[in-house]
Amino acid sequence: MKKNLKVASIFALLVLFWLASGLFTSPKTPTPNLLDALQAVSDSSLPSVVVEQIRSEPRNQSRILRGKTVSQQTASISTEISGRVTSRPVARGARVATGQILCEIATDDRAALVAEARAAVTQAEIEYNGALVLRSDNLLAEAQAAQLSTRLEAAKANLLRRELDLSRTKVTAPFSGVVDTQPMVVGDLARVGDVCATLINLDPILVEVSVPERDIGALRLGEAVSARTSIGNYLEGSITFIGSQADDVTRTYPIEVTVPNADYQIRAGLTAAVHLTGEAVNAHRVSPSLFTLNDDGALGLRTIDHENRVEFYPVVIIEDSPDGAWVTGLPENARLITLGHEFVAEGQIVEVRATTGEVLGVSH
Repeated sequence: MKKNLKVASIFALLVLFWLASGLFTSPKTPTPNLLDALQAVSDSSLPSVVVEQIRSEPRNQSRILRGKTVSQQTASISTEISGRVTSRPVARGARVATGQILCEIATDDRAALVAEARAAVTQAEIEYNGALVLRSDNLLAEAQAAQLSTRLEAAKANLLRRELDLSRTKVTAPFSGVVDTQPMVVGDLARVGDVCATLINLDPILVEVSVPERDIGALRLGEAVSARTSIGNYLEGSITFIGSQADDVTRTYPIEVTVPNADYQIRAGLTAAVHLTGEAVNAHRVSPSLFTLNDDGALGLRTIDHENRVEFYPVVIIEDSPDGAWVTGLPENARLITLGHEFVAEGQIVEVRATTGEVLGVSH
């Protein structure tokens, strides 16, 4: 209030001085320029701002997205024959290799049936070989020889079935992994299709991420990706799958990042913060407290030009780091208003002050 009163008083004195000068000076005496005087008064009341000179730096455009770890393979290993469970050689949580036995079913008479079928094959072979000799001497009709050949093939097929049934008493792992569940215990009566164990393959492990449609175009198969799980695991892998169909609700695309996990230290189902690195751009690092909105609601920063006139630049945040936000949209070299940006408007001329309070003049 006092400042406005002071400015008004100075303005009134200048007007009186200008009027009086016309009375007491000769026509040859130059009169003071009222506009210059008013400009001087105006200059003395310019708002002050503190400015920092900033320069752009190359920066990879990156995004931090939420994902989760999932197993590469999960399978419920079921029994293919009926029988009593006699053994469960591995414990829940154990790592198993391909072909390792997960549970065993009682063989009952299956071994005897295999022996019987094998004997039948031997007998059929002897009869068929004898028939071939008789047929060569025209002592046996061709139809009889063909009948014995059919009997031999049937005996072989029956032996194969019996051997297959016997082998199915041992339920084995189709791939290497970790035993996650074991629904049956020793003594249970297993039926065809009952689950013996659930097997999970964690090497490699996958990280599933839903990527917004604005970012999906910048991703490439094989691109290196880093991530950190909710329990502190640091992951490094590469993109092995990029979805082609967006989710109807979220409008995001699924991607998969494959991460080596030979020691199985990374578990499935962990939340992961995934760092996706995009193409390099020129960006400025600024304090988030300097962001402001223009009349159209656009997020941006206020700078000044070489005439100390306020400018507004809309910006895009490409990364939010602990030491500041990285943005694009500013000139390569910018005079960023770091103090007083809330009290000035675009197009307004300001006084530029250093942090010591010194006023910096307008450059021409």
